[in-house]
Amino acid sequence: MRILFFILMILSAQSAFALEVISYQPPFQTDKKPTKIQYTLLTSATKPWKVCAVYPHLKDSYWLSINYGMVEQAKKLGITLKVFEAGGYSNLEKQQSQLSACRRWGADAIILGTVDAHAYNGKLSALIGNIPVFLMTNDIDFTDPDIRKHIKAKVGVDWYEMGKAAGTYLAKQHPKGSGKVRIAWLPGPQLRGGTKPVTKGFKAAIANSDVEIVTTLWDDNSKELQRNLLQQLFSDYKNIDYIVGGAVAAEVAISELRTNHITNMKIVSTYLSHGVYRGLRRHKILFAPTDNMVEQARLSIDQTVRYLEKKPMELDIAPLITDLTPQHLPATAIRNSLSPAGFRPSFYVNNHHISR
Repeated sequence: MRILFFILMILSAQSAFALEVISYQPPFQTDKKPTKIQYTLLTSATKPWKVCAVYPHLKDSYWLSINYGMVEQAKKLGITLKVFEAGGYSNLEKQQSQLSACRRWGADAIILGTVDAHAYNGKLSALIGNIPVFLMTNDIDFTDPDIRKHIKAKVGVDWYEMGKAAGTYLAKQHPKGSGKVRIAWLPGPQLRGGTKPVTKGFKAAIANSDVEIVTTLWDDNSKELQRNLLQQLFSDYKNIDYIVGGAVAAEVAISELRTNHITNMKIVSTYLSHGVYRGLRRHKILFAPTDNMVEQARLSIDQTVRYLEKKPMELDIAPLITDLTPQHLPATAIRNSLSPAGFRPSFYVNNHHISR
């Protein structure tokens, strides 16, 4: 009996490190097929590899949570991590210079959250030389030969599916024939990052419902810019039923609706942030999917180290998308999505030393 107990304990400990993720085959293709697999994260690295991570920005808690997941996994494996952030999706030249900085630093690998899917067509070799690149969160143009030569693996959900999740929620609430509802669509920066696929996914999901987009307002993911869009919306439209958009827009909408004494508009977010989580808990936001950002970042570090150490690896993976409502906020999904309340951006990890 005692032997059986210890066997069960060992199996339980092993399974605790296994994650259920999506593996796409064939990798990097538009017609790839998703399959659920069990993925086990590494617990150590053979040397303190120098990994350089480049983000579009750290202006919202989505990328802050990515940063947290990377920092924690880098500390766990004992590697060196250097982080750059471009300050926004419009700052292509700044991000390009940051890639060159990764090269000068002597990075063994680069994790790239690109500001634009086509930003590096024909340019990547000139910026980074022969450094292997690992794509994270935002997609890139794999038809470009220079890009395809450098990208070794990818972690990130299909943002079409994130938009589809939000649209499916609304379509179920308002099926065809139930009465038209009017949507203001605020997806974020125009056709940058995930906004193009998320828009396609949302529109596909609501196509056969009574959900109608009556206006679309684009701008970068800053609270000031999204607040300006909402003020424009309130000025131009009086009979909107839902504000639907990115997490920053959803967060700002809570306070703007309160400030303007508007009680007849509801809010849906296309992804999760700390503010959206608080909105869900307070029943101010009705729905948000999460792509489990902390887990995504851990997977990206793990994938990179596996490549550097020539260990078996999955080339194109993603966390499972979890649908969240005020009535459904599973603790595991929140833990795998959001950085702790006291966490601040960290830009350098070296032998467990963190510089902010």
